[in-house]
Amino acid sequence: MSSEIRLAFEHPDARADATSPDGPLDRISLRDHIVEVEIGAFQLERGKTQRICFNVVVEVRPLTGAVDDDVDRILSYDRVTEAIAAELAEERLNLLETLADRIAERILAEPQAVRTFVRIEKLDRGPGALGVEIVRSVADLATKPVAAHADRTPHPHVVYLTNAAIWSPNLARWLDQLEQRAEPVILCVGRADVAAPQTGHKMTQRRVDLLAIEQNAWVLAGRDDRCVVVDTKTELDWAMKNGRISVWAPSKIVLDAVDGPAVGPDKPVSLAAWFAGHMEASDLLLIGEEPPAGGADVPVLVLDIAQSGL
Repeated sequence: MSSEIRLAFEHPDARADATSPDGPLDRISLRDHIVEVEIGAFQLERGKTQRICFNVVVEVRPLTGAVDDDVDRILSYDRVTEAIAAELAEERLNLLETLADRIAERILAEPQAVRTFVRIEKLDRGPGALGVEIVRSVADLATKPVAAHADRTPHPHVVYLTNAAIWSPNLARWLDQLEQRAEPVILCVGRADVAAPQTGHKMTQRRVDLLAIEQNAWVLAGRDDRCVVVDTKTELDWAMKNGRISVWAPSKIVLDAVDGPAVGPDKPVSLAAWFAGHMEASDLLLIGEEPPAGGADVPVLVLDIAQSGL
């Protein structure tokens, strides 16, 4: 078998390596990702699902500077699987070619992506795998009209809990009812009822106060296993798309934000209001607390703990 033919049937990662453009590019890959879906142009493929296997390689721009073990600086594998899921949910398709092209286009919309190989195979249409493979680059899309994708950005329900709410015997019941909402839920807290260490320096005090909020987030996590402490945008996105309750640990997002909050961690309700706007939340629910003096960019709801019917 010639090297060209052998290469044609290798994993897309080998194809990417053999056809790499000038200059080194990093790659991430997805191998043997199998989904059951209804797809196909033939009548016998309608009304039933079949197994589809995805193998994807994405070439990305090398990072400038150190990675610093920071998940928000890289193109997450989840973005690849989410691109697949989003296109499968968009509409029923007849052709694998159409599906592959749309997945590639969605992946290449990511800022880090340069080129992608998408291989899709039907596993149940015969004794072997039947499929297609395409390669697309950012340059290929430059002259192609960009299709409008449906807005699938989660708009979370942000909930601020006072310390009284954290320790309330009603906490589990509140979480039960919050889980029933259509929107994903992100919980915010302030500092515990213990004075934080004082540094006498504005910037270092800000760090200490943010860490004090995070300590209290872990206290809440200890009250109920559904409360998972999260500090990166990538993890928050994953939790929202998978119906998990998150507790916001604010340090990283606050310190990394270009349009950071005008208030400090000493005003935790106002900080939660900023976070709700930053996350494009559907609303902000305050349990046991008054609305922030400066208002919020999202609707604010208030629940009195003494009347906590939720």
